[in-house]
Amino acid sequence: MGQIQLKQVTKSFGDVQVIPPLDLTIEDGEFTVFVGPSGCGKSTLLRLIAGLEDITTGHIEIDGTDATALVPAKRGLAMVFQSYALYPHMTVRKNIAFPLRMAKMDQAEIDKRVEGAASVLNLTDYLDRRPGQLSGGQRQRVAIGRAIVREPSAFLFDEPLSNLDAALRVGMRMEISELHKKLDTTMIYVTHDQVEAMTMADKIVVLQAGVIEQVGSPLELYRNPRNIFVAGFIGSPRMNFIEGPEAASHNAHTIGIRPEHIEVSTTAGHWEGTVGVAERLGSDTFIHIHGVPGCDPMTVRAGGDVAVKHGDTVYLTPDATQIHKFDAEGLRIA
Repeated sequence: MGQIQLKQVTKSFGDVQVIPPLDLTIEDGEFTVFVGPSGCGKSTLLRLIAGLEDITTGHIEIDGTDATALVPAKRGLAMVFQSYALYPHMTVRKNIAFPLRMAKMDQAEIDKRVEGAASVLNLTDYLDRRPGQLSGGQRQRVAIGRAIVREPSAFLFDEPLSNLDAALRVGMRMEISELHKKLDTTMIYVTHDQVEAMTMADKIVVLQAGVIEQVGSPLELYRNPRNIFVAGFIGSPRMNFIEGPEAASHNAHTIGIRPEHIEVSTTAGHWEGTVGVAERLGSDTFIHIHGVPGCDPMTVRAGGDVAVKHGDTVYLTPDATQIHKFDAEGLRIA
């Protein structure tokens, strides 16, 4: 079991309220990602769930039991931090076993759990090594293994991949997703990287200034953002926003169109612009185009072999079925 409910939870530091009244339900077995810009409150919210910070008002329930006043050790949760926090003088085996030894668990059960976690995480061949003999990705797996052996109701990840290079981040992203499928346990994952959120989550919680802007599946948020903030945060490259006469012609204050929903031509189109920087990534090219009224620059996602260069005049046509409309307050117009 691993259902977590937050009911009218708030958090204040002195007179500053960083989490206004908030309601959220994380279902048993769900992979939920908290995402948002730096300072949006996502790590604070995770620490409130873990019990590492006291809530100011409200209640937190874990599997139907009020856990608001419980100390972290009594909540049945395991947290994996950005730093590995491994003991350098201990072997991998002893690092993974450490929380069980502190709980004075029977040695036979400790050995069984450590071997099981090592097998799941492909660490069996490294159990007798020390952290200094491991790669960054392997060290992170050891930290996750230390959480797994506790058999928690839910795992809480606080930006666990931030210290890894780009290639390792991609690999560990896949490993954590696979781990979720194997364990079928609730996971809450904090990141500022919307690509991590999109590729890993069952459910994304988008936060801004402590407020939940939208909750939904990755594709739901991508296709039907509730407001301009979500529309601009989810999706890479970000959505193009256009104001002025073009938006007014759609009975909106602002319209949005994603880079992949714009056709680029050298002969004719709805908008005319001038090619600035073209970022060639192999399979794709991101073209930054200047001079489009109400949106400068406009980003277009084209094929990797698109034949444009700096200074070219191009013509752009949006997919009319993919235009998003927003009112003056930035809310989506149905």
